[in-house]
Amino acid sequence: MDAQRKKGLLDVCVLAALRSQPSYGYRIVRDVSACVAVSESTLYPILRRLETNGFLTTYTQQHNGRQRRYYQITDAGLGRIRAFLDEWDELKRIYTFVKGETP
Repeated sequence: MDAQRKKGLLDVCVLAALRSQPSYGYRIVRDVSACVAVSESTLYPILRRLETNGFLTTYTQQHNGRQRRYYQITDAGLGRIRAFLDEWDELKRIYTFVKGETP
């Protein structure tokens, strides 16, 4: 898959993993990996970019004697998911056209 396309899809997958509850890095990797391969070294730059763009916030919390960083989706992040779903209908039409099928 094209790297830029995959980057955009990973962003939305990470946001979707946070839609129901805040989470931490390792669990996000596990959740997102159910649909697309992602490593921790790939995830953390995505998380920083999403935070910089206002799509998520972070906080730390004590867990087993250590501080754990949690990520929480914002209203802007939820809006990004909605925008992706709206774009998806257009992408399906393009896919059908490229494949040579009639919509």
